[in-house]
Amino acid sequence: MQLVVARIGRAHGIKGEVTVEVRTDEPELRLGPGAVLATDPASVGPLTIETGRVHSGRLLLRFEGVRDRTGAEALRNTLLIAEVDPEELPEDPDEYYDHQLMDLDVVTKDGTEVGRITEISHLPSQDLFIVERPDGGEVMIPFVEEIVTEIDLEEQRAVIDPPPGLIDDRAEIASARDAEAAAEGESAPEDESAPEDESAPEDKA
Repeated sequence: MQLVVARIGRAHGIKGEVTVEVRTDEPELRLGPGAVLATDPASVGPLTIETGRVHSGRLLLRFEGVRDRTGAEALRNTLLIAEVDPEELPEDPDEYYDHQLMDLDVVTKDGTEVGRITEISHLPSQDLFIVERPDGGEVMIPFVEEIVTEIDLEEQRAVIDPPPGLIDDRAEIASARDAEAAAEGESAPEDESAPEDESAPEDKA
């Protein structure tokens, strides 16, 4: 099974190094020196990692045969693809490979359908599930313990407990409640204690 493990960014320096956007939870395994990676576009690769180091929080790689900034810039936006055994599992039971999570059904704790995971985005601060809603829309769900409460691979589902506003329908419910409360406030009986000459309540704007 082929999985995208990184995207090449801009050149760094003049000796062929590039920054990479990591898309794997195991960069030390997938992006270590000696790793041979397929590419998208395929015409650029395969690429063999010669060296790797972290600089200012970003992973820098140098590939065999790339020795200058011009060569490094030519690789920009190339996807790096690793061959992964679909039966291989992470050592930590609480970690998952992207291919295990793809296409899982996402439901709330009360069983409400949210959608289906179509992509996992690996950001510097956290991972995100990109979930396709039944209506074709998308919602982004942080893959953190407080929100994603269970991953059930046998049932092929991820159970979430989203805070208000994270999911569209919950935001709509909250908005509806606000509108209802506002309507109730507008239709409330007039305050008989208010002065008779007060004209402000007539201005609803």
